[in-house]
Amino acid sequence: MAEILTPSELGQLVRRVFQPTEADRALAIIVDVPDDKLPDNPDWAERRRLAAQWHQALLKEQSALGLDHVSLVWYPNVGGNNADLPEICYPGDDAFVPSHSRELVGRESLAFNDLFGRHSLVMAPTELSATAPLKVATRTGAFRAATMPGFLASMIPALRLDYEEINRRVNLLSGLLDRAELARLHFTVGQERHDLELDLRHRPGHASGGLFPNNGIAGNLPSGEAYIVPYEGENPDDPSGSEGKLPVQIGNEVVLYEIKNNRAVAVLSEGPESRTEQERITNEPAYANLAELGLGVLGDFGLKPVGSILLDEKLGLHIAFGRSDHFGGTVGPDDFSGPDAVIHLDRVYIRETQPLVTVEEVKLLGPDLDQIIIKKGLFIGLDR
Repeated sequence: MAEILTPSELGQLVRRVFQPTEADRALAIIVDVPDDKLPDNPDWAERRRLAAQWHQALLKEQSALGLDHVSLVWYPNVGGNNADLPEICYPGDDAFVPSHSRELVGRESLAFNDLFGRHSLVMAPTELSATAPLKVATRTGAFRAATMPGFLASMIPALRLDYEEINRRVNLLSGLLDRAELARLHFTVGQERHDLELDLRHRPGHASGGLFPNNGIAGNLPSGEAYIVPYEGENPDDPSGSEGKLPVQIGNEVVLYEIKNNRAVAVLSEGPESRTEQERITNEPAYANLAELGLGVLGDFGLKPVGSILLDEKLGLHIAFGRSDHFGGTVGPDDFSGPDAVIHLDRVYIRETQPLVTVEEVKLLGPDLDQIIIKKGLFIGLDR
């Protein structure tokens, strides 16, 4: 039987994650809906039902939370992870759980900008990640958001973790990323060694510990990572120093990318996945951008992957391709061939997801820094 959160547990979760004040009067749960181009699947259907259950439960808790209103809001899916949200959305209720976006036609609608102006707390248990557009939207300072792309009931135990300790660890790592100008990564695939250097100049580190007490921020829930966008070479006469070889296991094949100037410029391996990836970096140059160096800590708390990137990326080292503007980088939706092509794709380096690739070492270097933070796939130096 799938785990559930009781109304009391949901209330506690909202208090812990958002730390509402008297200024916070409304919370919105926003959820995307399938269409012909992106049809429904069992996890998505269950997630929509879960959102309706959460709405019903939080209605019982709204007075205790000091809220005047809790809204359940649907919107047509946008076709790709981290693509921009549509202009309008559709408020609903627990009795209406749409299975296709055509069911939204003719219903009362609301501009997303108006929704964000009326709700300072937003939860987004969606099929396609809305993290990037919500990070951008929160810059108005009117609201804060917990994004939950691909959330599954199997992730509920991650919502019960000690987020004070998680925050301590990710803030420690974020501080190291702030001081670093270079990350050196050493991978092995069998007996072969592959080295990658990521240029971390001109970029701040970020901490995402699953707590959003102030307006103007958005991030994943569950969470537990520090991250940074490698320098993308946007400053004149100052190219990015990110270069080397990056192995990624896709299915049973290890794809080996050649990295120069923070981009995948070629695929050096052979096989069907390698050919597909070569086509992608050729036909969609923005996809080839190295968009994130992420350091997830939840694996230290005994969690295992569940098949959804929302949780799985928080379990260890991950490197992302594609969109970066929502993290402070320069590659955004306009750099892709169209809205459906916009992507921020994380590759997670843990034994369960990439058993053929071993992270031998990750070292951070800077003017006052020379520190190994990962050895044989495990973090070192994070304990009190």
